[in-house]
Amino acid sequence: MRGKKKKHIVLFAVVCCFFLGAFSASCHFSARRNGESDAGEETGGAALEFFAMDTFMRVEAYGEDGQADAAVKAAQEEVFRLEKLWAAGVDTGEIGQVNARQGGKVSADTVALLTRAKELHVLTGGAFDISIYPLMRAWGFVDKQYRVPSAGELAGLLKMTDAMQVLVDEAGGTVEFGLEGMQIDLGGIAKGYASARIMEIYREAGIMSGLVSLGGNVQALGRKPDGSLWRIGVKDPAGGEDYLGILRVEDKAVVTSGGYERYFVQDGVRYHHILDPATGYPADAGLLSVTVASGDGTLADGLSTSLFIMGRERAVQFWREHAEEFDMVLYTNEGELYVTEGIAEDFTTSFPVQIIKKEP
Repeated sequence: MRGKKKKHIVLFAVVCCFFLGAFSASCHFSARRNGESDAGEETGGAALEFFAMDTFMRVEAYGEDGQADAAVKAAQEEVFRLEKLWAAGVDTGEIGQVNARQGGKVSADTVALLTRAKELHVLTGGAFDISIYPLMRAWGFVDKQYRVPSAGELAGLLKMTDAMQVLVDEAGGTVEFGLEGMQIDLGGIAKGYASARIMEIYREAGIMSGLVSLGGNVQALGRKPDGSLWRIGVKDPAGGEDYLGILRVEDKAVVTSGGYERYFVQDGVRYHHILDPATGYPADAGLLSVTVASGDGTLADGLSTSLFIMGRERAVQFWREHAEEFDMVLYTNEGELYVTEGIAEDFTTSFPVQIIKKEP
């Protein structure tokens, strides 16, 4: 598990594009098939890089006879489609309209994601809650007009914070709010759903090897074309170009959440964007970052935030109850690094590690 700490980790098999602001860029390349020599037949690869859902994204695929090119284009189109549906503050999208009208007709994708979000709300004991959008607005994390709300203001907003009051009619394709003034935001789960959809698109296109990076969400299909596992860097919350470690995966999503991502400082106090729906304040449970690895991209996305809110002890207990569904890397305020035993052998780091076992 121990290894030399790396400052520059390449997450992708081939890097041939640069981010170009809000524009998209594409590239084509080739990679040898698993185990073949240089004289063997090549497998074509393609990638697209673009900006969506408030982050830079890269979709990469390998296939035959134009499969890869078609697959990454379809992946990009799917991300753009979902982004339009779920923009919370844009009244042209479904979530924006639902927020403005306190309900309405929504698409099958939105029904599916809202239903999954409520399931995660129950599963995590309320730690995952899509109804915190008014709280996010109050803190300024929506429009970047940062401020510290008063205790009275937060108490009022907490009265309209309860994901179970998002009433979804799956058969009719409608959603209503059970509390006046409620608003929702799917940002804590949308990228996970999008990466899972891209995996479906890849498989339908005949792609057997691919990687998707949607900001802090990375999901791999199969292995790299050379047969090796994908190598995903887990960012060090201290910043810079350092990594806590490298996780080797196949057919898994790897999602990291932490208070270092979005924050502001007021009167010498740092306030981050991961709000605890129980208090309305930024979560302060002793963790700097949480990384979740799972075959389910939507689950990994929702849990990375939820476990951060729970803190180490609750997160460990939760993992032991659901160890077949995911693994995790926890990094505490004290600089302690914890890794669950399911991925311990595939995690390389120069930091001292404590392995979390299923049996205490």
